[in-house]
Amino acid sequence: MCGFAGEVRHGGRADLQTVERMAAVLAPRGPDGDGSWSEGGVALAHRRLTIIDLSETGAQPMVDDELGLVIVFNGCIYNYKELRAELEGHGYEFFSTSDTEVMLKAFHRWGPDFVTRLKGMFAFALVDRQSQRVMLARDRLGIKPMYLADFPGEMMRFASTPQALLAGGGIDTRVDAEALHHYMSWHAVVPAPKTILSGVQKLLPATYVMIDPDGTSVQTRYWWPEFSRDSARQGWEPNGWRVAIEAALREAVERRMVADVPVGVLLSGGLDSSLIVALLAEAGQRDLKTFSIGFEDVGGREGDEFQYSDIVAQHFGTDHQRIHISNDRMLPSLGNAIRAMSEPMTSHDVVAFYLLCEEVREQVKVVQTGQGADEVFAGYHWYETVAEAGGTGLFSYVDAVFDRSQEEMEQAVSSDYLPHGDPSRQFVDLHFNRDGAEEAVDRALRMDIEVSLIEDPVKRLDNMSMAWGLEARVPFLDHDLLELAIASPPELRLGQGGKGILKDIGRRLLPADVVDRPKGYFPVPALSHVEGEYLDMLREALLSDAARDRSLFRPDYVRSHIDAPNEDLTPLDGNKLWQMGLLELWLQETLLH
Repeated sequence: MCGFAGEVRHGGRADLQTVERMAAVLAPRGPDGDGSWSEGGVALAHRRLTIIDLSETGAQPMVDDELGLVIVFNGCIYNYKELRAELEGHGYEFFSTSDTEVMLKAFHRWGPDFVTRLKGMFAFALVDRQSQRVMLARDRLGIKPMYLADFPGEMMRFASTPQALLAGGGIDTRVDAEALHHYMSWHAVVPAPKTILSGVQKLLPATYVMIDPDGTSVQTRYWWPEFSRDSARQGWEPNGWRVAIEAALREAVERRMVADVPVGVLLSGGLDSSLIVALLAEAGQRDLKTFSIGFEDVGGREGDEFQYSDIVAQHFGTDHQRIHISNDRMLPSLGNAIRAMSEPMTSHDVVAFYLLCEEVREQVKVVQTGQGADEVFAGYHWYETVAEAGGTGLFSYVDAVFDRSQEEMEQAVSSDYLPHGDPSRQFVDLHFNRDGAEEAVDRALRMDIEVSLIEDPVKRLDNMSMAWGLEARVPFLDHDLLELAIASPPELRLGQGGKGILKDIGRRLLPADVVDRPKGYFPVPALSHVEGEYLDMLREALLSDAARDRSLFRPDYVRSHIDAPNEDLTPLDGNKLWQMGLLELWLQETLLH
């Protein structure tokens, strides 16, 4: 797990000094080492977090002189030992014990499509020194980030964060109007390839791009999950599905123990993270470190779920740590958490993850988490609503998850930043009507797995953990498990109020109080019920000279939400004032530094 930056110049020599300056911004993602490499039109720089092969033989950029290949890589390949054994059978010799070197050999053996053999999370840039061709790639579910800045006819730059690209200079930092529409309509989701900044894009998940020295590039999507029933499993009974999914989840959890350092678990006390602990205990893990976090109650909202995480920790005998954050500690940390965001993210638990990861990193460098289970196993309330609606389910989905109607968007966003039509609704409409999803609920699940999940909880987890050099692994986003789950009959997932099949698995492994508890969340009451110093902070940001000069929002709309900050919430209980203020705070922090 690391961070990297690079440049592919179309004619002339790449600017290594600039690329090194870009990589310096990524130091929190890789606090254990750094390196750089340049040849002809390509320059690479890397910041390393040592997880596999702790020696210098695993350092990056990794150069294989015999094969004529160079790579910088962020992520972890969980099946690297199996791939290494297969490559050794083809005569390859290795100089390290790292998963990074396996990727070099695998590219040499199988070409760009070697990515289909990888089980893991990854973003990388790989250079063929002879041809000066560069391959950029991102994992199937976008767990690891890849940001791009294209300077047509001159060069392409890439990095693990937009902030690193900004450090290279020359980026168009104007707010993209269509991205702003997505942000305000869709609880801060901005689908790839766009970002909120006009000059920065994201490489799509499950995609690789081959770049020639002259700037010609070809982009390939290498994985398309099918959200439909598998005819080969048509005769399976519910218990057969339960057994198969439990086995796949167990394998996903065990895969993510691959490391040369200890691995812990972020234990919220919910079903998902508790299942991870149970399966690790069943596999014989002893003295497993687990961590949970809580906040002060505000406005009648409870700030912790320690009662449930305690039950799980005691049941399985984990080395458990409660982390309680007072409000006087949280406010000073907000600025740092915002600076750690690669893109503005309004979910209230962003600062929770940030502070949790700060504490956890003192004890371990790798953790597993339960992110993704709600999307893969239909845990959110709107899936049942969509399933019952009939047709494509589009209208029910939009009503459930969109923050603002187009009419309200016209009241909120200034005319300079209001694009023609309703691009957010158009995006969802096209996605829902794409082939490859059998039922209405499959279309909603596909929308969330391929877009919302990647652009909200997955990104949030990566950003907040890597701000402290902590590697977070997500077994529920193991692609083998996901492919099996989305092929199962939807009613098995929708049952029991959502995640029915996981609850059945949990009843065999977990205390009943954890399985049958009301659905929880990562509570941060002070950011959902805005008052006091938090309201002052948002008011100051939104009424600042910088905000007035930017003029993203209509003044009357801003003022009405400042005057009544907790009265107009989104369908998903988000605070609209926090959403606007967070964007302005992020722009000020990002463009200032």
